[in-house]
Amino acid sequence: MTLPATTADDPRALAELRARTGGPDDGPKLLEHFLGWTLVVVLAMLVTQTGLL
Repeated sequence: MTLPATTADDPRALAELRARTGGPDDGPKLLEHFLGWTLVVVLAMLVTQTGLL
């Protein structure tokens, strides 16, 4: 696959082509933060209930 001359000469276009790896998108950040903090709270409750702290 060859790139058009305008793309091959533009360093920004080359950087954009290299930057995209095709991996999965991050998804909803709010859900990830909510689940992360829920895990922290549950772990803290477990630690205090078992008397480890």
